[in-house]
Amino acid sequence: MKKFMKEFKEFALKGNVMDMAIGVIIGGAFTAIVTAFTDDFITPLISIVGGTEFGGKIPLPGPEGNAILWGDFLSAVLNFLIVALILFAMLKAINKLVSLGQKKKEEEAAAAEDPADIKLLKEMLAIMKEEHPEAAKKAEEKAAAAKKAEEEKKAAEKKAEEKNSKKKK
Repeated sequence: MKKFMKEFKEFALKGNVMDMAIGVIIGGAFTAIVTAFTDDFITPLISIVGGTEFGGKIPLPGPEGNAILWGDFLSAVLNFLIVALILFAMLKAINKLVSLGQKKKEEEAAAAEDPADIKLLKEMLAIMKEEHPEAAKKAEEKAAAAKKAEEEKKAAEKKAEEKNSKKKK
């Protein structure tokens, strides 16, 4: 929860151009809903707790009708915070969906590459082929067996992971 609040704070206070553009567009669509929620649900609850009229005003000296509308200002701040929180949660979900596709591509690329120990074995095998062909053949067989064992291990892990994910659903 602490990390979530930290990310929300960074989003609400800093943001970048794309986040802000999305915020303006989607925020406009949520304005009526959030305003109604604030005015019809939150404001009455605050009035009950505070024991005063929420939409109050502080009269100012000078021409009649001048006043600080602190209730309206507080309502606008609450509207902003609610809209920002909704947008933050939506963007977080969208970013998560986008990153899922990228993770799969990265995993496929990593799986296509030989691990470091296999690369080292291949280099050693090339040297051995030049100096000791018979020993190189045995080492090559061992390398193939090691690679096969690694692939079987990965397949078993993937199968276990799929099984666990099905259980969670």
